[in-house]
Amino acid sequence: MSVTLNAHQVGRMLDRTADHIADEYTPVLHGIRIEADATFLYAVATDQSTLAIARYRHHGLDGAPIARTLPARALPALRRWLTDQPGSDPVTLTLADSKIRFTAPHGEMTLTVDDDQKYIGWRGLVRDIIEQTAAGTECACPALTTQMFGRFAAADERLRVWTNPGRQPVLLAGEDFLGAQMPVRSRHEGFDTGLADDLDHVRNLWDDSPTDADGLTPAPMPTGSRPLHDASRTPTDTVEALLHQTMRSTHDLIEESSDSPKAVAAHAAAGVMAWTAYRYLDALHRADPKLAAQIIAEVDDELDSGEIGEFAYDAATAAGLDPQKWQDDLEAETTPSVPDTSATER
Repeated sequence: MSVTLNAHQVGRMLDRTADHIADEYTPVLHGIRIEADATFLYAVATDQSTLAIARYRHHGLDGAPIARTLPARALPALRRWLTDQPGSDPVTLTLADSKIRFTAPHGEMTLTVDDDQKYIGWRGLVRDIIEQTAAGTECACPALTTQMFGRFAAADERLRVWTNPGRQPVLLAGEDFLGAQMPVRSRHEGFDTGLADDLDHVRNLWDDSPTDADGLTPAPMPTGSRPLHDASRTPTDTVEALLHQTMRSTHDLIEESSDSPKAVAAHAAAGVMAWTAYRYLDALHRADPKLAAQIIAEVDDELDSGEIGEFAYDAATAAGLDPQKWQDDLEAETTPSVPDTSATER
């Protein structure tokens, strides 16, 4: 089973979807799904909040349709290899024995893949989204240039969007913020010859692929959650995590047996600290949302490093405190005492 595109097209497909890959806590989505039918090669990625699908018309499919997930850990090396190939050179993807081999005139690269790994039913999902969008649309949707999206990144954590017909500006509103973006001209005015004009056009373009390219039943969208120790990178997610932890600790405190004083103390401390952190974060976010987001990202990096004990020691020293005494006291509490047997021996 093999399919061929040029190197530029394969690299472009990875670039257009890589930012939408889920993290390692959702294994089925931690990579880019490659699927080939009789007409197109697709690249699909989703993190459950966003979905990206890129496709190119291939040069020919040899054998049965292809459907495998390229693991996220292998993608940087694959992208570098593709960059080293002339963009117009053909790259053939060949599937065999839990491997995908990328073959070009000037090199070859092989990735290990899981032949049994399913993926979400993205085709049905896309069809549902298109139909739902069409049902609630009363006007033509404007075309927006993505180069301007980044200008609103600092506006607010979330923005609500309203679209207007024709060449009217798109309205964006946040907390104490308003924005607008002018649409670009449509293909009828000479530009964007590959850009769909309306939802009927979108439906026609994307409704010509088989329901299930690999012949298997697609997996449902996973619902797994992150580990309790994993930090959030946005104020909204952090607030949710802190309030959840406060309620969880309060519940566990009530349920915990009185025979476990250390466990009771741990639940109480966790609840108090989570609530305190929430109150501080709420105040900081009201005063300076941008600073709150920056601090949350820094804390996430610090927790990922696994060195918060050292960070706390340095911070205490900088504050003029005596962290060495705290450490000595903790060691004394956890070191079992040795009974004095000298009198008995004598």
